[in-house]
Amino acid sequence: MYKLCIFDLDGTLLNTLTALTYATNLTLRTFGLGDITIEDTKRMVGDGYKTQMERALSHFGQENMKYYDQSLTEYMKNFSANCMRGVEPYDGIPHLLLFLKEQGIKAAVFSNKPHDQAVENIETIFGKDIFDMILGQKEGLPKKPSPEGALLICRELHVKPEECLYLGDTNTDMETGIAAGMDTVGVTWGFRDRKELASFHPRYLADHPAQVEEILSHD
Repeated sequence: MYKLCIFDLDGTLLNTLTALTYATNLTLRTFGLGDITIEDTKRMVGDGYKTQMERALSHFGQENMKYYDQSLTEYMKNFSANCMRGVEPYDGIPHLLLFLKEQGIKAAVFSNKPHDQAVENIETIFGKDIFDMILGQKEGLPKKPSPEGALLICRELHVKPEECLYLGDTNTDMETGIAAGMDTVGVTWGFRDRKELASFHPRYLADHPAQVEEILSHD
């Protein structure tokens, strides 16, 4: 029986595309570059903001990597001020989280988003009592797909990896969960499609949070 669900944040629990795109475009404009679209953002995010900005700058040409170091400072300033812009939970997520509470299954968040913004996103939308632990990108903690953060959550919550269900919407998440020795769910309502997720061989694929409830009910 699963005792813990670890969720990715962006594209899994929350639709944050508006905020991510807005902060990225504010940053790009600082250097006289154009805007990216929400569809561009879907392809750029998932591996932390540093990789995200690398992809955004090079989208307009490799020569723009000269702005990389400055762009990180600009992005964090812009994102800190706008990280809640247009953020909302995906349909069915609040019901799934209530289901976990009713079943006595712990819930945690593991994100490559900077820790403070991850906490702000989660606590603003869901409050402070839904998740047993929130872990974002921190100094000294390897980002996903390293399994270290997921395993840290297990240790802190006294759950074995094999008792954990790991849910995410990108290849990075699939690699993280599998490397941690956890059963992994690829969710198709986020930033990547079913075909891409399936290629990383998660134990399950889910097209709606209600299907996660079914997985947990039949465990």
